[in-house]
Amino acid sequence: MVDIFYEDMKPMSLSIDFYAKWLTQVCELEKVSLGDLTLVFSSDKYLLKINQDYLNHDFYTDIITFDYEGDDITGDLFISYDRVVDNSKTHKTIVTEELNRVVVHGLLHLIGYGDKSESESKLMRQLEDKYLSIVPRETID
Repeated sequence: MVDIFYEDMKPMSLSIDFYAKWLTQVCELEKVSLGDLTLVFSSDKYLLKINQDYLNHDFYTDIITFDYEGDDITGDLFISYDRVVDNSKTHKTIVTEELNRVVVHGLLHLIGYGDKSESESKLMRQLEDKYLSIVPRETID
């Protein structure tokens, strides 16, 4: 089950069904089962506070992933929409593509992929590209 929440920002027109179907498909391709996943979209300010309070980091980030252990892939993905917009400008992509990249990036972390080393980052990017290629673009109003 996928839920979407918004903190410190105006709600967007995102489809829970879209994310549930797509992320379930990603999990199936990774040979794991999707459990409960919460996508929390927020402002930079909101995510910075989480970064400071829970991770002792004092910088902006596009995503923070909290994994809840169990047999299924279960967790919370906290995503800064402000960072997503800035990243889309930096990488010259459309916002929806960058948003979906960040979402699948968080899911891949929950599945067990890292991105601390150069080789891990390279694999993560390849998997993001692979899973972005299997779905139509989601629209945001």
